[in-house]
Amino acid sequence: MDESMQEVLKKAEVLVEALPYIQKFNRKIIVVKYGGSAMSNEELQRNVIKDVTLLKLVGFKPIIVHGGGKAISSWVSKVGKEAQFVNGLRVTDSETMEIAEMVLSRVNKQLVTMVQELGVKAIGISGKDSGLLHVQKKLSGGQDIGFVGDVDKVNPKILYDLLEDDYLPIIAPTGLDDNFDTFNINADDAACAIAKAVHADKLVFLTDIEGVYRDINDKSSFISRLTCSEADALINSGTIGGGMLPKLGNCTSAVKEGVNRVHILDGRIPHCLLLEIFTNKGIGTVFIDDSDEISAQQ
Repeated sequence: MDESMQEVLKKAEVLVEALPYIQKFNRKIIVVKYGGSAMSNEELQRNVIKDVTLLKLVGFKPIIVHGGGKAISSWVSKVGKEAQFVNGLRVTDSETMEIAEMVLSRVNKQLVTMVQELGVKAIGISGKDSGLLHVQKKLSGGQDIGFVGDVDKVNPKILYDLLEDDYLPIIAPTGLDDNFDTFNINADDAACAIAKAVHADKLVFLTDIEGVYRDINDKSSFISRLTCSEADALINSGTIGGGMLPKLGNCTSAVKEGVNRVHILDGRIPHCLLLEIFTNKGIGTVFIDDSDEISAQQ
């Protein structure tokens, strides 16, 4: 058998392996939180958008929630301000909020354009549209950090309407409080709140690391599968730090509130989304409910 025929057969095997996953998740909602380094490289950006578009074309109902932190920091420095963070959260005064909203809007429309170039209908909105994300002021360790919001209410009707009309919604993480002031929202928090509200089957965080490690300095300690109770024990052990700690909290919270599977993937790996969802092995860390682990063992 020549090499070209072997290559064709290998492609066929990949498609056959993907078939049961396509059948299983047909018409199911998947929320993809997209940010980090995968957004700063145009080639990686296009790969992510191709992946999400493919999910749409094979029957999934994807929703993208995007960040824009690096671009916001860049524009903040361009106007002569210095980006400030408290416990990983951006200190957001009114001028910084204005810059953040401008940058997020620009990123949002760039992603919409990329999706539409691939022949799929997309609509870019923010959490302000149709009352999607209602917030309260978020404090960081009791400290006022400005216009940073905690999502306390989600009105998913606009998302259901867009999905029903065959659109791919792309959401910028801003929201309004009771006084209709605009607040910046951590994109992980926004994605988690939206996934719960729409009863998503999957929530995927595209990040800058491969997944969860028991010890970040020991590559052999990688964890490919975590139950909620195992994740809680890991959080309480004190071995997890930095930005991974709130991410783990979001993952377990989403699973406990009805999201079937939550995945952490390295968004810098080309087509990581397809590899995780459509192959038997996967490449990231998946969070599952404790009852799923019990039933898998029976």
